Amino acid sequence: MSFQLKQDRKETENKTIRFPVPLIEQIENTIKYNNVSFSSFVIQACEYALKNMSDNNE
Repeated sequence: MSFQLKQDRKETENKTIRFPVPLIEQIENTIKYNNVSFSSFVIQACEYALKNMSDNNE
């Protein structure tokens, strides 16, 4: 299953997280032409990672 960006709005809560600058740059370059916010990208990436983790990590 490949990672597909989608536009989606859900109830949210603020969290503060620090990202390495090179990772921020990569994300911003990726979302630039996909009409997706930074937060939406991070949420979708986390959901994808959680769904695709091996059962041993649960």
